[in-house]
Amino acid sequence: MEQHHASVFIYPTHAEAEKAIRILDRAGFDIKQLSIIGKGYHSEEHPVGFYTTSEKIKTWGGVGAFWGGLWGLLFAPAVFLLPGVGLVAMAGPIVTTLVSAVEGAVVVGGVSALAAALTKLGVKKEDAVEYESALKADKYVLLVHGSAADQDKAQTILSNADAWKSA
Repeated sequence: MEQHHASVFIYPTHAEAEKAIRILDRAGFDIKQLSIIGKGYHSEEHPVGFYTTSEKIKTWGGVGAFWGGLWGLLFAPAVFLLPGVGLVAMAGPIVTTLVSAVEGAVVVGGVSALAAALTKLGVKKEDAVEYESALKADKYVLLVHGSAADQDKAQTILSNADAWKSA
């Protein structure tokens, strides 16, 4: 039986994260195996958070086009207010994992619900804490779920795109 896990890519801007998703999509990668997490929304309001698996989220301030475009590609859009991180938007398999972590009060060695969800997806605990720190710094985290072959395929696609860009 092949072990499933997640590879993680961190992007400093929403434009770079969206470009990576679109590159994977155009290369034929199954985008149902992608999750994106990012803050990307700053407001004076403090909503508790919500999630949905069937409707689009419509309000996103200055990066509305980014999130709106991703909701059309990825499934299970959600917004959460996470203690210590703030208001976080996400889509993909990470959403159901985070919801089950929150609903089941999962705690993995005292880490947050988000870090626990990442750990459940196969991310090492130390790395999960690092990725959560990246989110706190307004970066975007792209997770590629699936088998080792899926991980290699995504890595190759994104590496080739980066090599072409720098050539």
